[in-house]
Amino acid sequence: MNINGHQEIAEDHLANTHATPGKAMPAYEQIKRYVIARIEEGVWKPGGLIPSEAELVKEFGVARMTVSRALRELTTERVLTRVQGSGTYVAPRHYESTVLEIRNIADEIAARNHRHSARVLTLEESDDPLALDALALAKGPVFHSRIVHNEESEPIQYEDRYVNPRVFPDYLNQDFTVETPNHYMVRLAPIQRAEFRIYAQKPNAHVRRHLMMEIGEPCLMLWRRTWVGEHVATSVQLWHPASRFHLAGNV
Repeated sequence: MNINGHQEIAEDHLANTHATPGKAMPAYEQIKRYVIARIEEGVWKPGGLIPSEAELVKEFGVARMTVSRALRELTTERVLTRVQGSGTYVAPRHYESTVLEIRNIADEIAARNHRHSARVLTLEESDDPLALDALALAKGPVFHSRIVHNEESEPIQYEDRYVNPRVFPDYLNQDFTVETPNHYMVRLAPIQRAEFRIYAQKPNAHVRRHLMMEIGEPCLMLWRRTWVGEHVATSVQLWHPASRFHLAGNV
């Protein structure tokens, strides 16, 4: 791989990072951010070979152990895959939580040999201040969708999602009756980390009506945020009728 085409970009990246006031960012962290940026921008594709340690050492002008640490940590974080004797590759896109594995609802339903269908209620731009805060954005608009997922003919999940347009600029152009938002986003971008909370609570009238629930019936509500690189990619509330759904996972 020719490194001359990357050297100026790498040097600019280092210069911009060092310009941050306060304590300088460690060189290995700068290299990690550079690698993630190349992947996010589509320069390095999933399954593709990235420059070798020796090439990155030459690009950045740092010790080999610094580059090795950056690549080792990105491998641990499942951003990269290292193959002995072959090189370092961009990892296949995937989503995995360290505490609770949250699968695509359509895949869960298919695993039970049932049919999934979806009804899109809302697909729009939004300037909701709480959504901007959740996505760590100073200004909008952000993208907003509300979708009801059915198992056979019965509603099983109400999805209320806000999406960062910097990460998924074509989100509003998708047909989410064909592909779920979860599947669409995981297919496009590797997710580095996630945080979530689970609540047992009563839904409002709007959610209750679309889930065809009795008044007073409780829901399990999962709130989740996920990151792609340094950006919060999405913030979502997933409402499930307690009588028709359960959450399970492995620690």
